[in-house]
Formats: sequence, C-alpha cells, structure tokens
Amino acid sequence: MHKIERYRSTYSKPGIGIVHLGLGAFHRAHQAVYIERNLERHGGGKWGVCSANIRSNRALVDQLRMQDCRYHIAEYKDSEHVALREIAAIQEVLYAGKNGEDREVLLERMANPDTRIITLTVTEKGYCLSPATGQLRTDDPGIAHDIRTPHAPQTAPGLLVEALRRRQTRGLAPFTVLCCDNMPDNGSRTRQAVTQLAAAQDERLAAWISETVAFPSSMVDRIVPAMTDASFETLRQLDCEDSAAVIGEAFSQWVVEDHFPQGRPDWEKEGVQMVADVHPFETMKLRMLNGSHSLLAYIGALAGHATVFDAINDPALLELVRCYMEDEAMPTLDMPAGIDLNAYAEDLVARFRNDSLQHRLHQIAMDGSQKLPQRWLSGTQEQLARGGSISCVALGIASWIQYCSGQTAQGSHEVNDPLRETFHELHAHRQGEALVDGFLGLVDVFPAGLVEHAAFRLAVQEAHRVLSTQGLQAALANVTHNNNH
Repeated sequence: MHKIERYRSTYSKPGIGIVHLGLGAFHRAHQAVYIERNLERHGGGKWGVCSANIRSNRALVDQLRMQDCRYHIAEYKDSEHVALREIAAIQEVLYAGKNGEDREVLLERMANPDTRIITLTVTEKGYCLSPATGQLRTDDPGIAHDIRTPHAPQTAPGLLVEALRRRQTRGLAPFTVLCCDNMPDNGSRTRQAVTQLAAAQDERLAAWISETVAFPSSMVDRIVPAMTDASFETLRQLDCEDSAAVIGEAFSQWVVEDHFPQGRPDWEKEGVQMVADVHPFETMKLRMLNGSHSLLAYIGALAGHATVFDAINDPALLELVRCYMEDEAMPTLDMPAGIDLNAYAEDLVARFRNDSLQHRLHQIAMDGSQKLPQRWLSGTQEQLARGGSISCVALGIASWIQYCSGQTAQGSHEVNDPLRETFHELHAHRQGEALVDGFLGLVDVFPAGLVEHAAFRLAVQEAHRVLSTQGLQAALANVTHNNNH
C-alpha cells in the first residue's frame, strides 16, 4: 500500500523569464520542480518557463499542450512512500527540432527582453564538443549547417548564438546561459561551444558574447529513469493518468555558481546551493555517482542484470562499486571542509538500492563515448600521476568495449552512441589486443597523454584479456584482489 502525499499547483499564472532547451524527463523532474516551488512560494511572479524540444519527441509537446502544460512527478523515497506533485511552472512548450515549426517562435522567445536566463539539458553530445579536446566539432553536420545558415540554426549552440545576435542587434542585454548537463566545468564548456561557433560566423559577435554573456556552471543530481509501460502502470496505481508524467527519487540536489547579471529567482530558499565555485561538487558527483553508474551499466549488463537495483544487489558488483569509490574516486577529490566522502558513498549505495525506480542499465550506458572522459578518464589521469590504483576503471573500459559489440551472453542489444558505426567496424575486424588498441585510438574519447601511459594501456589490455578468456567473475575477482578488498 502506497503512502501518498499529494501537492497541487495553486499560484497565479506567471510571466516567462526562463527558456529551457531540452524538454526531457530530467528537466521536468529537476529544474522545473525547483522553479515550481519558487513560484508557489511567491504566488506566481516573472520566472515561469518556456521549454522546447530541439531534437525529437513532438508527441510530448502535443501532449503537454493538451494538458495546459501541466504534468505530475512522483517522487519516491522507497516503494511505499511517494509524493505526487503537480507541476505548472512550464507556461509554454515548443517543438523546434530539425524540421520543427516552432524554431522562429523559440528564437523570438529567447530574444524577448523578459527572458533573463536560458537553461539547457541537451546531453553531452548536444554541445558538439570533442570529449577529448573540448573543442567545437566543426565537422558535426548540425554545426556545419549552423555555420552555413546561422539564422535557421539546428543545434543548441546555434540557437544560443542566433538569439544572442538578435539581442545584440536590438540593443538588449544578453541572457545568462545556465548549463544543467553532466559535464565538468559545464559553464566553461558551453561558453566554448557558443563562442567558437559565433567566431565561425561573425568575429564581432563572438567578441561581444565573450565580453558580456555569463555562463555559470551548475551541478545537478536526481535519479530519473526513462518512463516505461511499467512506470505508467505504477502511476495508475496512484490514481494518476498523465502520459507526460515522470518518476524520480525523493533525493534532489542543485549546486549553481552565483553569477546572473540580469537577475535570478531566489532559488536558495528552495534548497539550491548558490556557491562561488561548483567545481568540487560536480567532480565529486561525476566521479562517484556517475562513475559508479557507468560501472554498473556496462559490467552489470554483461552480468545479465537489467536495472541499477538488480546490479547493486549483486554482491560482486556492490564490492566493485565500493572499491571504485574508495580507492579510485575519493583520492582524486579535493572537497570543501565539512564534506564527508565516506558518508556520501554510503548515501549513493542506499540510493542505488531504491527498489521503486527501475533505472535501466541500458539507459545509463547510452552515449558512453561522450560520458567516459569526465566520469572515468580525468580521474584516472590523476590516479596515475599519484601512483594510485586504476583496476576498477580498467575493467570498466574493457566491459564498455565488450558492450559496444552489441552482444552479451543474454543476447543482442542496441548500442546508442554517436560512434556506434565506428564501434561496429572495430568489432568486425579486430579482436584481442588489436581491438583494445583500436578503441584506445579513438581520439575523440581518450586523451593522448592517457593512452601513451604504459600502465594505463597495460591495465586495460589485461582486464580485457581476462574478461574475454576467463569471464566476468574472474575479472571481478582480479580487481578486488588487486585493490585488497
């Protein structure tokens, strides 16, 4: 029997002061919830949201329009305790994908003087940056289009540049750009994408953006699984019939660099940590939570598990995650006073054991070529420099290589990654050490300095050899033995 707390939205219709790019489940379960609480506390105001899908899912836009942009989030503490919250913070939804008819409406909304903040959740690949070098990928088809046709952009950086061009032309102050994606230094990386694209179009515009636009960094944290038929059946048991609803854990965190020249909501009153430097918090989350998630995703999939809950309840994988966090992630972190990393690690394990979320491993495994540099590789470089262990990450990379074949002992699966065709070619023509060398040669994933480190290459090759010839259990035993756990 569920113990349900229900919350309805009651405030007056607000004005729109925020435009969000990426109308996905995470935005609706995270930023929109904080904004909802802020609007509720003020009884309305000027910080309502216009949210736009810029790649896919026209059906979601249509559904939300039918519902006056209102939807629900079910926040689960565990399988029995849930808060069901109505969200009305989103005032307008737009479809501005490649052929989306709302692109011009979106650009004008971004250029509107009432718009003070643009937030983004477009995933790492949405910024069109090389994961290894951090430079804009001018060979990306969307970026190439936006360079040729700047006034009809297709990418998130292109939309930002064109909207800023319009504001500059009209003598308006620029909006603040707040990235909410899981990338290290995500404000700086967003700035890099936008200014490089602007420079390819108009050097004077690029200079104006560099001088006047704020790109604060942020760290976001809430586990929000993709919605499935089972998810919607769970909602029906709560008497919630809402095809735009989302499910998430009760835990939520948002850490934001406090740099908003055009003003911002008083988010700190909703529990947002407004800080001078986000870097320690985002590095902690990327390496410990996201890094552990990726280990569970690839190794758990090879072990035949379907969800994080299944994987973390496998004793061998639980030991691996603890080993990784304690021996390979924590030593690379330099946290402010008062942050207890051991307590944080235990909290993460408890969150992974939330039996209500059904967070699928294949969802976490998506876009590994974009995620692994910040989740594993940057920390691994620091570990090697200090002579620390990298056994867990080496097995993680070996398992990722195997996963990218599209085959496990349980059968075939889709490899959802921008480099999947490259992965297919490598697996079709190489095996053993040659296969490992082929993956480590992916310059958009692995930094040259890391690949050239003999200990790193040998560790991945050995992990892959044991995994391929002796099986997963032997590979796991090797790691825990090497790390003395």
